[in-house]
Amino acid sequence: MSAAASHPRTGQISLPRTGQIAVPVVDSSRRPDVLLRRRTPEGHQVNAWWMIGAFVGVSLAVVGLLNFFPGGY
Repeated sequence: MSAAASHPRTGQISLPRTGQIAVPVVDSSRRPDVLLRRRTPEGHQVNAWWMIGAFVGVSLAVVGLLNFFPGGY
C-alpha cells in the first residue's frame, strides 16, 4: 500500500455506500405531545384578521402599560 492510499488528500475520502433510507412524512405540528396547540384539519388556514387583531391588541396593551411609567417628553 502506498503512502498516498493510506492518507488521501482532502476531498478524496470515499464514504461507504448505503441503501436508501425511508423517511416518514410526519407533520411535526400535529404531534400528540405538543401542548396548547389546537389540531386543525389538513389544509386549514388561519384568517388574517386574527393576526391583525392580535397585533393591534398587543400594541394597545403595551402602550397602555407604558402609560403607568413616568417620564417622556
